[in-house]
Amino acid sequence: MITRFRILLMALMFATVSAALGASRPNILFIMTDDHAAHAISAYGSRVNQTPSMDRLAREGMRFTHAFAVNSICTPSRATLLTGKYSHLNGVPVFNRFDGSQPTVAKYLQAAGYHTGMIGKWHLGSDPTGFDEWIVLPGQGDYYDPSFLTAAGRKVIRGYVTDIITDLSLDFLKRRPTNQPFFLMCHHKAPHRGWEPSAKYRAEFARRTIPEPATLWDDYATRTDALHENRQRVFDDLTRRDLKMTPPPHLQGQALAQWLNAIPREAEVERDGRREVLTGDALNRWKYQRYMQDYLACVQSVDDSIGVLLDWLAAQGLAENTVVIYTSDQGFFLGDHGMYDKRFMYEPSLRMPLLVRWPGQIRPGSVEDALVINPDFAPTFMDLAGLKVPSDMQGRSLVPLFHGEPPKDWRTSLYYRYYHDPGHHNTRAHYGVRTQTHKLIYFWKKDQWELFDLVKDPDELHNIYSDPAQQATVARLKQELARLKREFKDDDQFANEQPEGPGVDGPFPDKPLLPSQP
Repeated sequence: MITRFRILLMALMFATVSAALGASRPNILFIMTDDHAAHAISAYGSRVNQTPSMDRLAREGMRFTHAFAVNSICTPSRATLLTGKYSHLNGVPVFNRFDGSQPTVAKYLQAAGYHTGMIGKWHLGSDPTGFDEWIVLPGQGDYYDPSFLTAAGRKVIRGYVTDIITDLSLDFLKRRPTNQPFFLMCHHKAPHRGWEPSAKYRAEFARRTIPEPATLWDDYATRTDALHENRQRVFDDLTRRDLKMTPPPHLQGQALAQWLNAIPREAEVERDGRREVLTGDALNRWKYQRYMQDYLACVQSVDDSIGVLLDWLAAQGLAENTVVIYTSDQGFFLGDHGMYDKRFMYEPSLRMPLLVRWPGQIRPGSVEDALVINPDFAPTFMDLAGLKVPSDMQGRSLVPLFHGEPPKDWRTSLYYRYYHDPGHHNTRAHYGVRTQTHKLIYFWKKDQWELFDLVKDPDELHNIYSDPAQQATVARLKQELARLKREFKDDDQFANEQPEGPGVDGPFPDKPLLPSQP
């Protein structure tokens, strides 16, 4: 009752603000992918692919170099995005079902006169609230001929999911009330596992050889037990299904599922017109290539989608008054440290891409190095709409940074916490603090620490926590970590939290899962 009263009160107040501001408020187009690593964008210096449409956003707007997820996993990240709060306050530390009755930025903007839409991957277990229109994938959704959930029920749309989400977004924009600003969340499934490219890019990327990252063969020396125990390694944990290996023709049902979900110890491939059986290091290198070819091919379709939306805004004369934001729900390991997936507080997983274009407000080609976190998105949307940021949101508006005027009291450290232990991929629960120069990680269930000097060791290969020369740094960062826990009101209430049910990267599956599907 209190929550409903609060939303009603805010609606009345925002209606007044909306009338006063009129058409001056910008439209907001928020485009988010799932598991897109910043280092798979050429504007971020990618060695593995080219992304002309994302580069266009960077060229015409601002590229953030230090944007981070505070809990690097799909469902918690999405709850944080909507509420502006850390996981322990929004009720989604792992794969918990999101309580849609709580205040969200979509509800605030809707009450203030924005026409709101949510299209694509939702993955929060409950129906979207606060949106005038929504059509979302159930659970993870499918890459081909996906089902969608709507307020009227479920329907199947034929085609490739990235193209479909693009078309649905365009349809929303074309049908929008032209006397209202719009807030559209366009959420892509790609490039989430199982990395199923469109036919166009599958063939193109299958012919490419992808450069290996410097840390692909990392032996984890000096690191804690947590890294040694992980089960998200390219060489040891990708399945035949992940690698798109062709099963024997006679297999069906359970036998087929078991074959696809097994880890291959050899692979027969065709090279130079002859068949060759790969094992050992040759097999491992082939696994990396297969993983990256499919992952990057999925990214390429997303890049095309962004180009389509940008071109449409320009053709309709809407580009000048539309803030376009591109990001991902977290980062991803692209063979870095020998891994795929996310979860860990290491840089490839922690760091999100963040590109923002706002003509006339953001200087083209600008770069911002300030520490940014995904709880900042909701306050930013509020600020863009001319609304007061609610006091219970834990992020800060990025609008001053858009103008090249970072506040003097902008954060110099960030707090991270991952809960799901043992969970998928056997990634150990941990929390930590990151500054511009250092990172301290605590795996609390194992009572083990890691410290990295990000200036001298950007690849995080050398844990210097036990180095006597670093004890003053350790003490300072532990003090800062304790301060951040207090500031964000983290009282460890979810320290042993587990998800509500099984699923691919969490519960809420859209169809029965095959055995051992990770």
